[in-house]
Amino acid sequence: MLGRTIFIDPGRCIGCQACVSACRECDSHRGKSMIHLDYPDEGRSVASLPTVCMHCEDPVAPCAEVCPADAILITADGVVQEADPTRCIGCANCVNACPFGVPKIDLESKLQMKCNLCYDRTSYGLAPMCATVCPTGALFYGSLEELQAERPGVDVSTMFAFGDVTVSTGVAMVVPAEQRAAPLPGGLPAGGQADRGRPDGGPADGGRPAGGLLRVIEVNGRPTPGNGAPA
Repeated sequence: MLGRTIFIDPGRCIGCQACVSACRECDSHRGKSMIHLDYPDEGRSVASLPTVCMHCEDPVAPCAEVCPADAILITADGVVQEADPTRCIGCANCVNACPFGVPKIDLESKLQMKCNLCYDRTSYGLAPMCATVCPTGALFYGSLEELQAERPGVDVSTMFAFGDVTVSTGVAMVVPAEQRAAPLPGGLPAGGQADRGRPDGGPADGGRPAGGLLRVIEVNGRPTPGNGAPA
């Protein structure tokens, strides 16, 4: 997980689309929002689920791995950048490779576009636009310690089950309270196998969060990071 990152808490999302509007103001893709805001049970529930680029760490950025033009760069601090417009050929390999369905292709300009964690802001210590305007804290930017100080007892996960493959990400998902004491979708018990053996119950394996393994779900035909909450 990135040192300072976005923590997604779908349980706090009210679907107001403030993040969508704020994302349009980002200088690197002004006028276009890179936020995916899904309504998984539209018409029957007000549930909403925001998705940003998860900045995959293991495997490292599948979108960049399949780019034939080396247009997608990864910064030293682990942020997966959107495609360099001087190199991108609009092949859409990255769209097909992303396990979370995040990248978008601008068909008119034939360029890939995606969330880059508002790197023009976060590289200077400022929060991303989406987290800055979120009225409920469904998108929280900071360190795990800052999140836990503000929300005592919260658990998060950066491990997602996609078929038989586990993807570890730089962006984290808040685990619902009702899932903490039960096995999470994907098979690992709360706390995760990597966290066993620590007498204080804290994270092990390089500070991996204690939220366990989460399953990627499909919403509106697009794979979306689930957080173990019931449908």
